[in-house]
Amino acid sequence: MATGTERPQLNTGVHDTSRAAITARHLRTDRWWLAPAATAAGLLAFIVYSTWRAFGNAHYYAAPYVSPFYSPCLAQNCETMKGGPNLEIFGGWWGISPALIILVFPLGFRMTCYYYRKAYYRSFWASPPACAVAEPHKKYSGETRFPLILQNIHRYFFYAAVLVAVILTWDTVLAFRNSDYEWGHMGLGTILMVINIALIWAYTISCHSCRHVMGGKLKHFSKHPVRYRLWGWVGKLNHRHMQLAWASLISVALADFYVYLLASGVFDDPRLF
Repeated sequence: MATGTERPQLNTGVHDTSRAAITARHLRTDRWWLAPAATAAGLLAFIVYSTWRAFGNAHYYAAPYVSPFYSPCLAQNCETMKGGPNLEIFGGWWGISPALIILVFPLGFRMTCYYYRKAYYRSFWASPPACAVAEPHKKYSGETRFPLILQNIHRYFFYAAVLVAVILTWDTVLAFRNSDYEWGHMGLGTILMVINIALIWAYTISCHSCRHVMGGKLKHFSKHPVRYRLWGWVGKLNHRHMQLAWASLISVALADFYVYLLASGVFDDPRLF
């Protein structure tokens, strides 16, 4: 009979034989592999397309539109764009494609992005492949070793991405012209450029690094009402960071492909006015 003076025994689970001995890797019965497979397919499609376009070094300018893959153009062999941000910083460079010079910054921003890390860790490395599914790797070092330790420079790629977004915004403004560079015109390409830059800004601003810039290291939000409000706005966008990541990735590819079709003479840009 218990006297009420016994000390309760803590169950640590170390010698708990009542638990089920599960040998399976997981007990999920749904098609959990569809999400990482679809993610891998989407990322691979963009990698193949962007590689083809970046090394193509052609058909990236159709007045007044310039492909977002090639702006700002920093090579000497850039196709001229009246009023555009062309800076011949790099010489001939053996005819290297201008896209290979500038794409390192937006791609670096996306590759080190928290969402994209999750996306390609799961889809390409199966680390882990899905929630409640064990990964096949025996060891886990996180992002503390080379090359994954380079993921920590994400915040610096954010600053570069903001600068690129500013330049693409100016390209969008220049898109309100016709092929003779006369202002006050709008074509189908203008609409695509506006949609693209809006999604790029939304994705860039919704970044975790931007949220930290707005409200990080603040001990008293009440003393910084402006930064607190900006932090709140960025936080709301941050909830849609995954959707904005994919939407902006698709829009930048579509904008580039549209310019390619115009520049290669497939059809003429429909002018709305």
